[in-house]
Amino acid sequence: MENLVQFVEWLRSVAPYIHAFRGKTFVVAFPGELVKAGALPVLAHDLSLLHALGIKVVLVHGSRPQVEEQLALRSIEARFHNGLRITDAAAMECAKEAAGELRLDIEAAFSQGLPNTPMAHAAIRIISGNFVTARPIGTIDGIDLEFTGVVRKVAWETIHPILNTGGLVLLGPLGFSPTGEVFNLAMEDVALSAAVALRADKLIFITETPMMTDESGTEIRELSSHQANAVLQAGFLPPDSAFYLQHAVRACNEGVPRAHIVPFATDGSALLELFTHDGVGTMISHVNLESLREATIDDVGGILQLIEPLEANGTLVKRGRELIEREVDHFSVIEHDGVIFGCAALYPFPEERMAEMACLTVSPDSQGQGDGERLLKHMEDRARRAGFKKLFVLTTRTAHWFLKRGFYAATVDDLPKDRQHMYNWQRKSAVFIKNL
Repeated sequence: MENLVQFVEWLRSVAPYIHAFRGKTFVVAFPGELVKAGALPVLAHDLSLLHALGIKVVLVHGSRPQVEEQLALRSIEARFHNGLRITDAAAMECAKEAAGELRLDIEAAFSQGLPNTPMAHAAIRIISGNFVTARPIGTIDGIDLEFTGVVRKVAWETIHPILNTGGLVLLGPLGFSPTGEVFNLAMEDVALSAAVALRADKLIFITETPMMTDESGTEIRELSSHQANAVLQAGFLPPDSAFYLQHAVRACNEGVPRAHIVPFATDGSALLELFTHDGVGTMISHVNLESLREATIDDVGGILQLIEPLEANGTLVKRGRELIEREVDHFSVIEHDGVIFGCAALYPFPEERMAEMACLTVSPDSQGQGDGERLLKHMEDRARRAGFKKLFVLTTRTAHWFLKRGFYAATVDDLPKDRQHMYNWQRKSAVFIKNL
């Protein structure tokens, strides 16, 4: 019975994502290493589920290890310049061979339909073709890269009708010129170009690289494109991870709302990234960093203007200007063109390694755009950086909002001792805690 209850709770928890993603376009790119690791059948199962939920899926595959195998079979030495393969005529034949085999393997994986498997009744049709126009990179530092190319155009006007009629589009790491030449392309370049051309809602890299971490070893869960550029400039990422991140940032800067870098080592990583609050990878979004920051004394007037209506109706505890001025260092704000439309405060309880998030507020005119969630993640990051292990909130009106975002119901006895003494028994606020 307990398992049944858990299943129902889980299904209800993913329902908002299902509603949000229906009809959206996702470009999902994966390297040849995923196929070599034997993870293609599982990915096909997971992506068939996305397809069944009404998500339009464009697949992009890489082929680096398969090309290396073909080169080795023919005793041809692989040549690179600045990380780019020099594709001569012999290497081009190897790239064609690898891409052809992979295409057949992928089509076979999506053709499964055995009863009692995730692909039963899926009947997915994979469409591939000469959708990518390419040109040669040319000569770099005096080195002719020959048949190594870059994407010029993706035929979005042909791909969209295929997606709209229920097909799944497959793009490989080869492109074609108007003169009939074939060029070897980077999978990341194809995926980025496809996501931008199709105005995709997400670009998802399912990667052979592990979860990205910062210099201290802390997992990097979410970055704005501005923050991601700073990470790249810091230079501590391994080359492969940095290459994925560069393309994710470019995608966001060119109009793709979200890009994800998700290690395939975790079973079901694509589903976990998309349908759980914290995910299992790194999400990059194009956010104006200046709009979300820690508060200063100049923000007190804007904070008061924002929270006063909620104090008046009893949603928030009343705070005066003097108190806000004293505690402004605890606040963070979201502003646009100098107008503050969101705020939250973080109060530390070092002895128990806990912190309280209070006064989480977004202007009614700006609600429904994810700014409350952005503030929550920002405050979680502040708490983590300060070394806290738990974040707690007290609320009388928004219990479900916090439950959906990873908090669990607790009691006054679970609060830090100093906070228990300050608890207002007349308000009878519910207590929620989240492990950081």
